[in-house]
Amino acid sequence: MENNIKNINEEALVQRCLNGERAAYKALYNQYAQAMYHVIVRMVGTRSEAEDLLQESFIKVFKQLKEFKSRSTLGAWIKKICINTSLTQMKKNKRIELVELNNTQDFSEELPETGNINVQLIHECVKNLPTGSRVIVNLYLFEGYRHSEIAEILEITESTSKSQYNRGKNLLRTALKSRMYEQG
Repeated sequence: MENNIKNINEEALVQRCLNGERAAYKALYNQYAQAMYHVIVRMVGTRSEAEDLLQESFIKVFKQLKEFKSRSTLGAWIKKICINTSLTQMKKNKRIELVELNNTQDFSEELPETGNINVQLIHECVKNLPTGSRVIVNLYLFEGYRHSEIAEILEITESTSKSQYNRGKNLLRTALKSRMYEQG
């Protein structure tokens, strides 16, 4: 039966989960867990917390699966749950402290050329950003949220989102240049 599950479309997989098929739950988890783990670890910065939040997120996914509508892909819907679960936990632990920066320095310079930069190196540098900047860099740069959406999600002003993004981008640029220099 499990082989049959690997080759079905999202809608059928969701329906099988809603019908209570354990193999379908397992297939759904296996299909999305690794990608969602990477989304979460970029948000929270630590592997152990990301593992816990991944499990919590999938509990929510399975509980809310009947609410999934095919307006978006299943993966996008699951990612939104993972991001919201991560942000909720970070807010609860008061780990997101965002203040509008008064620095009006222009950070329009782009990040270093990425042709020679390992993707893993970029993610490691992002994970080392201060929490507020890390969250906004992830939401804006990797997840494609607009600053207005980030402001609404985090209950901050749009200008705070932009300034934290610019701060994070500047710190990321510096870290990448430093790491590239170290590597020779």
